[in-house]
Amino acid sequence: MASARQRIWGWFFFDWASQPYSTLLLTFIFGPYFAQVATQHYMALGATPEAAGAAAQSYWGLTLGVSGLLVALLAPLLGAVADSTGRRMVWIWAFSAVYVLGALGLWWVMPGGGLLWGAACFGLGFIGMEFATIFTNALLPALGARDEIGAISGSGFAFGYLGGVVALAVMLLLFAESAETGKTLIGLDPAFGLDAAAREGTRAVGPFTALWYAVFMVPFFLWVREPRATHRKLSLRPAIASLTGLLKSLRHRQSLAAYLAASLFYRDALNGLYGFGGVYASGVLGWSIVEIGSFGVLSALTAMVASWLGGRADKRWGPKPVIAVCILLLVAVCITVVGMTRTQLFGMPLPEGSALPDQIFFACGALIGAAGGALQSASRTMMVRHTTPDRATEAFGLYALSGKVTSFLAPSLIALVTWISGSQRLGISPLIALFLLGLVLLLWVKPNGEQQAGR
Repeated sequence: MASARQRIWGWFFFDWASQPYSTLLLTFIFGPYFAQVATQHYMALGATPEAAGAAAQSYWGLTLGVSGLLVALLAPLLGAVADSTGRRMVWIWAFSAVYVLGALGLWWVMPGGGLLWGAACFGLGFIGMEFATIFTNALLPALGARDEIGAISGSGFAFGYLGGVVALAVMLLLFAESAETGKTLIGLDPAFGLDAAAREGTRAVGPFTALWYAVFMVPFFLWVREPRATHRKLSLRPAIASLTGLLKSLRHRQSLAAYLAASLFYRDALNGLYGFGGVYASGVLGWSIVEIGSFGVLSALTAMVASWLGGRADKRWGPKPVIAVCILLLVAVCITVVGMTRTQLFGMPLPEGSALPDQIFFACGALIGAAGGALQSASRTMMVRHTTPDRATEAFGLYALSGKVTSFLAPSLIALVTWISGSQRLGISPLIALFLLGLVLLLWVKPNGEQQAGR
């Protein structure tokens, strides 16, 4: 039987295995590649480069919005079902298979087309990742004492981001080719004889992410065991009754209700920032996949360090102040991004060919990684402070709902504002309001949640 330390490390390996879906597919490799494919598609239909870029961003926003909405609709019910049956690992197995299948399918998104296929496969894998995360998060309360949960959560995110850095480095050094030169970051042809002209090196990100997950989930399944509970037959009626009772109880649980509402907005904004950061760099600053990937390495490194430090801060001061500081940093990033183009900064013209926009966006990437990593870690801890181990899956299903019920909101607002303004830069502006709404609602959240200090 695995020791307590092995169980914690096994749980860490889920973050290590799953993080590349966000790093490689959502943000830094596939997302920008999909935007390039979509832009070329719309230009072939006669759109101007700027209009085609805006249309591509809108299509990507719709993909993320629909995927998030499906997660939002199903997450609470699945969590309640899992808790009512006393089983969680079987769901992790099932959604891991969905993750792998969705990622594998991205290999067939070729230059010049395949937008619907790409959106469907990405959405399938994204749903698998989100649901697997719900059930693994539900195991967190049983991994340690209350005052250790913050440090465990932070260390898990840090380990996950380290996995993201390693996976991204492998892709950039050996596979992802520049569209202009056909070479990887270090000037090599894509590994294994992959055809750069057909973008096979970049398209390999799907199978690579699937294989990475399959291999590194082995320690998780070997060492992690769910808490002992009576296994009951699958039945929707008690699950629905339990979920209904939980939702009704929110009228009398001000802290939990305020926290779910706050996280609804700020996590949606953060996901929007992740989902469109690489697209922005490609469309506004003209960065290549290799440049965006390098930006991703920096962002993931700062996320790794900040997640670990944030876990220590969480342990000392609690998750609420960590969340508030991170939101303020992300608001500053969004304001900077909206106020900058290749030729001006907050209305002030820049010299032709100035590298300042690139330098500023690299700094913004570092802050996005740092603040986003610590924010996610502290948010997970705050949810633990509002639940108990025996109802954790149901609670994290509700937590997923709060993060996804409006997951269509940030992408849809970005898509709408981008379409109205015809500007990818201005399209990011709705995220500022979403972050600030989350910060205001955080005022009603108790620092210790529904647990007593020191418990």
